[in-house]
Amino acid sequence: MNKAFTRETEDDGEQDEGADLALRLPQGTRNYITPDGHARIRSELEHLLRIERPQVVSVVQWAAANGDRSENADYIYGKRRLREIDRRIRFLTRRLDLAEVVDPARRENTEQVFFGALVTLCDEQGMENTYQIVGVDETDSARGRISWVSPLARALLKSRAGDAVRFQSPAGWRVVEVLAVEYPGSDT
Repeated sequence: MNKAFTRETEDDGEQDEGADLALRLPQGTRNYITPDGHARIRSELEHLLRIERPQVVSVVQWAAANGDRSENADYIYGKRRLREIDRRIRFLTRRLDLAEVVDPARRENTEQVFFGALVTLCDEQGMENTYQIVGVDETDSARGRISWVSPLARALLKSRAGDAVRFQSPAGWRVVEVLAVEYPGSDT
């Protein structure tokens, strides 16, 4: 059947973000997050609840008062945006409920790599890169922030400066040397 004749349901894509959580976290593990990541998610949730959703609701109310809703673009797109916002609010609320905040600045053993560590590595070609091991909701490859469940981060866990670490990358097996281990905000 032609897609033009099918009706979109209100829960299209409803499970996308929830299923994504199951794909990114190993079974039986916690959703670790840094205090900065927790604050960022809470800030986004507050913005959606206090600013964006009320604005969209007022547009939808105004559009509904104009009469015929079947051909009212403001009403149709406003309702669609409202569903997207509500879906994102539910997702963020679940993530915050499951989150376990771990402050890297409070770590006592700062010689080893654990969650929150800032690790400087040297690869086989002599290239140096610095990565911070963060929660799955905080990953940002452009800023060198990798998830603690990524193959590199898992291989680095419990290593120390001077250790050679072997891990499976998409390009095959690689070996990197740990040059330095730091914890942001700690007195190391």
